[in-house]
Amino acid sequence: MKNKVKLQVKKNFEKSFQAGFPLISKDAIVNESALQKEGTLIELQDHRGQFLGKGYYGIQNKGRGWILSFDPNEEIDQELFTRRIEQALAKRTSFYEDPHTTAFRVFNGEGDGIGGFTLDHYDGYYVVSWYSEGIYQFKDYVIKALTSSVEVKGLYEKKRFDTKGMYIEDDDFVIGERASFPIIVKENGMNFATYLNDGAMVGVFLDQKDVRKTIRDNYAKDKHVLNTFSYTGAFSVAAALGGAKKTTSVDLANRSKPKTIEQFSVNGIDYEAQDIIVEDVFNYFKYAVRKKLSFDMVILDPPSFARSKKHTFSAAKDYPELLKQAIAITKKGGTIVASTNCSTFDMKKFKGFIDKAFKESNGAYKIVEEFSLPKDFQTISTFKEGNYLKVAIIQKI
Repeated sequence: MKNKVKLQVKKNFEKSFQAGFPLISKDAIVNESALQKEGTLIELQDHRGQFLGKGYYGIQNKGRGWILSFDPNEEIDQELFTRRIEQALAKRTSFYEDPHTTAFRVFNGEGDGIGGFTLDHYDGYYVVSWYSEGIYQFKDYVIKALTSSVEVKGLYEKKRFDTKGMYIEDDDFVIGERASFPIIVKENGMNFATYLNDGAMVGVFLDQKDVRKTIRDNYAKDKHVLNTFSYTGAFSVAAALGGAKKTTSVDLANRSKPKTIEQFSVNGIDYEAQDIIVEDVFNYFKYAVRKKLSFDMVILDPPSFARSKKHTFSAAKDYPELLKQAIAITKKGGTIVASTNCSTFDMKKFKGFIDKAFKESNGAYKIVEEFSLPKDFQTISTFKEGNYLKVAIIQKI
């Protein structure tokens, strides 16, 4: 496709690439100044000039691109993209055949062999998310590979990188037929209203599907459930469908209330029987303590980083303190669903946060279940950061 730029890797990074690590970081490259235009094909070499891998240049956080092949004879071309996407689709056959789940991930970046973009399926429609201007240069390859492999009603895209004044389509529509929104998708028999033309977040986070099903099937019955950082209330819907006495959804965003009302409504749930509160979660915790409120289940799924007028939250630093506030309003014998999508620490460290929070609360606990990404979110062992989701279902003893 294009001329390759040869990059020398620093000696202390060579072993990780030899072991199959796919992300090219800024710190790993000796001659980073050789990189000019995103989308340029690159070849990595060790200090002796020996081949390590080939990929493309694209700025994604601290990354400077992804290795797409560790085979010196494999070309980065249309055939490679088609082959990888076909392989990914084949792994999701069970999802395509399941009438109870019509929303799922079909291509998970580096987990499926091409870092920098993802593909999600919503009842015949698809959304491609681009995470760098570099991978966006391969847009035609991706579209051709997808449309030649599976029937696509319509395709929408999300540019998750700084577009620097580039024209962005108002509704992110790319090809096919425009959808009528909302698209009501199914997930393990639950309904969710989705909007593929409404910014980066379409209405439901697909990576939590196993957790929602477990809450519905095993934990919600006859419980009063508090869902914090509730977004569109998907966990609340799962709890209500599982027989919860009542759900309380709390989120700072004004749009969370109408969105949550909609999600209850498309599932035939009386939203007026639930509490939907637009409030800073940290303020709500203080209110709950002041009013001596307590819950049978508290769901904690904060963003990795969040800022409100009075609070700044970083999961890597502040999760134990947040969890302590949840512990304080969880009934003895109750359940806390502690979740984080922060990729900078692993499950071992997350369990350390849980232990710290309970010790400082003078409380006892038991982790009864753990979750990471569902099987449609394919990951690889050589890139542990890709398996970012950590969920612990905790019983307060």
